Amino acid sequence: MATQRELFLRHIGQTSPAPLALEMEKAEGIYMFDKSGKSYFDLISGVSVSNLGHSRPEIIEAIHQQVKKYMHLMVYGELVQEPQLHFAVLLANQLPASLQSVYLVNSGAEAIEGALKLAKRFTGRSQIISCENAYHGSTHGAMSIMGAETFKNAFRPLLPDTHLIRFNEPEDLSLITEKTACIVVEPVQGESGIYPAQQSYLQALSARCKKTGTLLIFDEIQSGFGRTGALFAFQNYGVVPDILCLAKAMGGGMPLGGFISSETIMSSLTHDPVLGHITTFGGHPVSSAAALAHLKILVDDPSIIQTVESKAALFYQLLHSHPKIKEIRYSGLLMAVDLGSSALLHQFLNEALLQGILSDFFLFNDQSFRITPPLTISETEIKKVCNLIINILNAL
Repeated sequence: MATQRELFLRHIGQTSPAPLALEMEKAEGIYMFDKSGKSYFDLISGVSVSNLGHSRPEIIEAIHQQVKKYMHLMVYGELVQEPQLHFAVLLANQLPASLQSVYLVNSGAEAIEGALKLAKRFTGRSQIISCENAYHGSTHGAMSIMGAETFKNAFRPLLPDTHLIRFNEPEDLSLITEKTACIVVEPVQGESGIYPAQQSYLQALSARCKKTGTLLIFDEIQSGFGRTGALFAFQNYGVVPDILCLAKAMGGGMPLGGFISSETIMSSLTHDPVLGHITTFGGHPVSSAAALAHLKILVDDPSIIQTVESKAALFYQLLHSHPKIKEIRYSGLLMAVDLGSSALLHQFLNEALLQGILSDFFLFNDQSFRITPPLTISETEIKKVCNLIINILNAL
């Protein structure tokens, strides 16, 4: 009889030749547990999804209550559904006046796709600019603006009239012109290995977009909902985008994404043609109920976000002086520990897994490992996992 692992490899479409294929049984707080009962420190949080940890009771209860009322009713946008509405209102209340119209979708990639369509429709322009080493998703449009050619070559042709500029390089901003519909930027580049934008760069970028009539799109899919020490990373910079893309932690562990803009810009999707963007399961009521519970916790308990910086500083303090660590880059609890060597990194990741730590490399940086634990991780847990990390590095 086939084992679960064998069935997994046979019937679940694979993304790499050698998946971890760990058989997880449950997860709670910052831990995951396999079928043998072994615990793992989750230093990935589902790639910045489980910001409040696993199995948060308030979110589970919100899901249960919504399931008892109804699940899917109709395609998004046609019926007034309270979970969507209440979540959108609470989210809009945390955002500037120019970001009040929330379009809910299924995922981060779809949020990017919708934002690109919105920018082209509103401006009537076709040119799209993004940054080298940026990651915005794996669908065709999102992949077209990905900043790593290795991942794109096998799938060409992609969207035309897309162009890359260097991140944090103000001299490249002159490439944004009156032909540019939008530029898509991560305030903190994630998959390049955590590189925060310079404040002067984002301010110059915003000024250039205003001058040329280009829409500024911020991809906060990975950095949103408290991860960087503010509810949204753009709040650290004093720069407001024209369109904000969110996902990952947005749904509190359930699948949900969104792109947000002004009513004026967003309304351009309603005509010429009607249904400029449409999604069947976007803003699913159960996901929206979970998202509402998640956001309420962050709003009602500001200490969760207020302690992110001190927790990140503790990670840095405990790890940065180790001789095998070349650099630690971070914005809040969005952290990269650079070991300076791909071979050393993969040795570390393999041993860490044996020692009960789940971490990962970055798509465009294979010498750094990820530290993005739930924001609720305690100082005691930080000290314990850092001690394990140090012991592993010492043995390599």
